[in-house]
Amino acid sequence: MIFQKNILKKYAATLPEEAVDAAWTQYRTYFLNADIQQNIRQSNEEQFQEGFLRELFVKVLGYALNPSPNYNLITEQKNETDSKKADGAILKEGKVIGVIELKDHKTSDLAKVEPQVFNYKSQHPEARLVIISNFEKLRLYIDNAVEHREWNLFRMTKEEFVELYLCLAWEQVERGVAIEIKQESVSNEDQITKALYKDYSQFKRALFEDIVKNNPAGEGVDVKEWQLLLFKKTQKLLDRLLFIFFAEDSGLLPPNSMVKIIEQWEKLKELDEYKPLYSRVKKYFGYLDTGHKFKNYELFAYNGGLFKPDEVLDRIEISDEVLVRHTRKLSEYDFESEVDVNILGHIFENSLSEIEAVSQQISNGEAPQTSKRKQDGVFYTPQYITKYIVENTVGRLCTEKKQELDIVEEEYFSDKNRKTETKKRLMERLQAYREWLLGLTILDPACGSGAFLNAALQFLMAEHSLIDEMEAKLTGASIVFQGVENSILENNLYGVDINEESVEIAQLALWLRTAKPHRKLNTLSGNIKCGNSLISDPAVAGEKAFDWEKEFPQVFEKGGFDVVIGNPPYIRPHNLADKDKVYYWNRFSVAQQKTDIYAFFVEFGCSLLKPNGKLGYIIPKTWWSIYSFKKLRELLLNQYNMHQIGLLPQKVFEDATVETALLFVDNTKEQTDISFVDVEKKELIKSISKEHLLSDASYNITYEEEQVLNDVPKLGDLCEVIVGIVTGDDEKYCRFEKLTDLDKPAIRGANISRYGLNYTGEYVWYNREQMIWDGNHKPKSSLKQAVGQSSPKQASDFEIPEKIVLQRIAKRINACLDTNQYYAHSSVVIIKPNPLYETRYILAILNSGFIDKWLRSKSSNISLNAGTLKQIPIPSASQDEQRAISALADTMLTLNAQLQEKRGRFHRRLTENFEGVKITTALQTFDQLDFKAFAAELKKQKIKLTLAQQDDWENYFGQYKQACNDLSSQITATDKEIDAKVYQLYGLTEEEIKTVEAS
Repeated sequence: MIFQKNILKKYAATLPEEAVDAAWTQYRTYFLNADIQQNIRQSNEEQFQEGFLRELFVKVLGYALNPSPNYNLITEQKNETDSKKADGAILKEGKVIGVIELKDHKTSDLAKVEPQVFNYKSQHPEARLVIISNFEKLRLYIDNAVEHREWNLFRMTKEEFVELYLCLAWEQVERGVAIEIKQESVSNEDQITKALYKDYSQFKRALFEDIVKNNPAGEGVDVKEWQLLLFKKTQKLLDRLLFIFFAEDSGLLPPNSMVKIIEQWEKLKELDEYKPLYSRVKKYFGYLDTGHKFKNYELFAYNGGLFKPDEVLDRIEISDEVLVRHTRKLSEYDFESEVDVNILGHIFENSLSEIEAVSQQISNGEAPQTSKRKQDGVFYTPQYITKYIVENTVGRLCTEKKQELDIVEEEYFSDKNRKTETKKRLMERLQAYREWLLGLTILDPACGSGAFLNAALQFLMAEHSLIDEMEAKLTGASIVFQGVENSILENNLYGVDINEESVEIAQLALWLRTAKPHRKLNTLSGNIKCGNSLISDPAVAGEKAFDWEKEFPQVFEKGGFDVVIGNPPYIRPHNLADKDKVYYWNRFSVAQQKTDIYAFFVEFGCSLLKPNGKLGYIIPKTWWSIYSFKKLRELLLNQYNMHQIGLLPQKVFEDATVETALLFVDNTKEQTDISFVDVEKKELIKSISKEHLLSDASYNITYEEEQVLNDVPKLGDLCEVIVGIVTGDDEKYCRFEKLTDLDKPAIRGANISRYGLNYTGEYVWYNREQMIWDGNHKPKSSLKQAVGQSSPKQASDFEIPEKIVLQRIAKRINACLDTNQYYAHSSVVIIKPNPLYETRYILAILNSGFIDKWLRSKSSNISLNAGTLKQIPIPSASQDEQRAISALADTMLTLNAQLQEKRGRFHRRLTENFEGVKITTALQTFDQLDFKAFAAELKKQKIKLTLAQQDDWENYFGQYKQACNDLSSQITATDKEIDAKVYQLYGLTEEEIKTVEAS
């Protein structure tokens, strides 16, 4: 929904009534005239283009068409960078602010025109509006193709016309009103989502606490299990109430149904006929299940399983006050104009995270800091991504089928002279397509709150509407396929989730999308099921074990699913239960080392497909090049047709730390190039041949700058890259005093920062032979202990005049220069110098912004393994270029040393003047605090400065803060200077530089 209805109404109220009425009369006279409509339908694109612009945009919407004086509308606007032309353009001060693409009536599916028109838009930097029309339907897009508003010009009501006028009349376009409405709608949607979730969440908590209080566990019943059951039933009760709130605002139920129930209850209480409010609510649930005739109206039996009798919900007690307060509050929301299904999707996904947190709290006695769903990368997928995945799986399959049936949309138009046999043949093709469409099977194996299933539902409903439209064009009569939503829910959509509440919420989301007055809800329990998608063995997964062929026999009788889509969970091996891990490693061919669970969903999803079936997932980019996913890459490149990777902007999921991309795979042996596509812009960035990727022994997936970097020398080819010492027994080998000549000064990763090294006085007793002996003879109680108990390296790895050292556990490279021959622990990676390259030059490259972006595109891990570091591209440079960058690196080393010394001196003053003070994380960078915050940090340690001390310390603090800030400013400026030179070495364009710096 590109515009919220309530925001549209607010803006529409400001329109001048006389102008709108005059425009409505002009529009109605022309576009609602049946004879004119028929003539328009029979006109081709070229015949009516200018006439359409004149009749609608000039006469109705108030534009001036070239060559009129002060014109703001032109035909055939040429692109700035090529010879292609849009059919029209809207101008403001001579610049294109909107592009128009017109097709004739033979083009029913306007979505097909999107790539063409958005290519035109990209050629005009000021253009934000995009208009597509086939002379009957007209679509408006703003900025992107994610959402649009569509009007049928031949069937518009006055209310719909007011919306069109509000968005597209010249006076409104000149002021940017449609853009304002969209921005306010987005902002309002965000506010409503947060407010509704807050109220919804408070209701859930209060309701659960009240139910637990009023319904204690019976004798012999485990209290925790009983409370978990009550929490699940609380969610089901909320699902029922949400449906009622939605239904009463959407015409499915009488308006204000819940409020009226409360009012009736209050009247009965006044009449001394008190019954608990929940008993009245339960009775209403029963009516919705079986139906009921009142005196003035009939309540339809929506059924579907949502309102069927529930043993627990039917016998629990709930306090009146909790129900009254919270149902009144939720009833105040307008679920028809304010709260769309997308908002509810966010509410549902947040709800699932909360369900898991509370479930853990009940089981373990304390709530986790972060929901496991968020730890595992389970987030609500944005609408434009679900839409894109569905279009490129279900949509591609539909396109292929239409091509197979020889359905050409342009052939379906009304013509009195057309032969009956031709009409019959064309109709038979459509009927065959409809029958095939009704048999499609689409699966989300980790369906969560149902975002992907809802997107597939919308697509299929639109496809059936297109068939209706084409049939109507062919026959000249209106043909509507009845009950298509029910058929889609019963036959086309399948989902599985390990979380029972997820299944219930996904079912509710589908009901809300398809519910119609006086039509029963579909029973979805046969298609949306609870279970562990990856584990079929009850010995491992218990009652959640899922036997696919048993659960969905009708699907596997026909060879599997046509489409598998979704956002599978991202779970690293160390977060898996041991028995699950053993099962996965035995079952899935892609399992190796640190393979994430999403890789198993990819392998299993592909195995569930019919021949020529399509898979579309959103998953992390980590599988592109990390060794742990080599087998997955090999599987996709050799056994399937991986044909597209969709590139996404950063931070698709607000709370996620991992970068994601889309993966599209066909279950076919056909080999095509892999297309890398910008999903937001729907633009092809690059195509890479399978042969090229298969020529890489590790099957690494690379694109764009990666191709350019293929010929750039790698760090591992230039320098030796090693991890520091694994002593095997730090307690024996490490100390903070030098006792023998074998005690060597040693550093850990924590001592290293970018261009800075802070040695803290630790020594390692370096007895290499003893370390090796201990490692070989120490008892091995686990596999982890048995492998690599000690790795002492060689003394020559450390005792060299200079070397680069960097933190191994870090989200970005923090590298510095060691000229003191420090030994290093395993939390440090050492890069030994190459005499042909300036060491400080390599140091600057490693610390650069470009390499930071490159590294994060390879891995989301906070552990930088030597294998990945060895792949870092180090550009060749002349001696002069190396010296220039080395000089800047020297400046960085000097400035950072000065900053470290200045901070250290201030820390010493603190410890000398305040006994027992600890240099906390905040105090380590005191120069980033103001004096008030500095004093507060001391106060946390029960150090309260007197007024006299505050005067002295404020002045002293200010001097050091200023000195440190001056050094920090110089560091930032030098850092930018290094980055600029590094960008030049890699040959980055301005656009690529912006991308790096934005990240």
